[in-house]
Amino acid sequence: MQFEQYIAELRQVKILEPEQEKHLWQSFKEEGEEGARRMLIESYQPLVFKQALPYRNLENVMDVVQEGTIGLIEAVERYEPQRGVAFSLFAVHRIRGRMLNFLKKEGQIDIACMEAVPEDGGQTLKDNLIDTAPSVAEQAERHELTARLYQAMEKLPVKERAVLESVYMNSESVGNVAEGLQVSTSHIYRLQKSGIRRVRGMLSRFMQNW
Repeated sequence: MQFEQYIAELRQVKILEPEQEKHLWQSFKEEGEEGARRMLIESYQPLVFKQALPYRNLENVMDVVQEGTIGLIEAVERYEPQRGVAFSLFAVHRIRGRMLNFLKKEGQIDIACMEAVPEDGGQTLKDNLIDTAPSVAEQAERHELTARLYQAMEKLPVKERAVLESVYMNSESVGNVAEGLQVSTSHIYRLQKSGIRRVRGMLSRFMQNW
């Protein structure tokens, strides 16, 4: 399948109504209904497309899409609706992680996501982590930081990780993230600061060498 054909098929995907989605999660999680599982995966395929879009000019973009779809399936399997986190925020982490791991193995990854400016014009994730530390001289060190960053973020509480990924890596506005998590914007800022503090602590030894 070509990327253009994939996009054409996505146009046929229908957005789930809240009550319909709630029913599907109940059917799958409580009754093991495979039809509900399949519909959830199909309905959230646009999440994979959104994460694959920056790589649309790569020759192996459909391999990236495939990895993202695996991440989506894993997210559907592991999602716990009762935790109160929007599935889209939960799934993006696993979808993007699958894609980045694949691109890293293929030698096609960089740290652009760390240097992306959030939609509200604030500091990048890299700026928040290293403050006034000097820039990295060697590309190898930049890749090492990227790897360590993702390892650290894997250890964050679900909501803190979702906020950092949404604001810094997906360039979502704080308002949209707050709406997705059903909390206030001030709470999002607290989660953001707490997540950055935790990641900085986990990376402190490595960053002393910067």
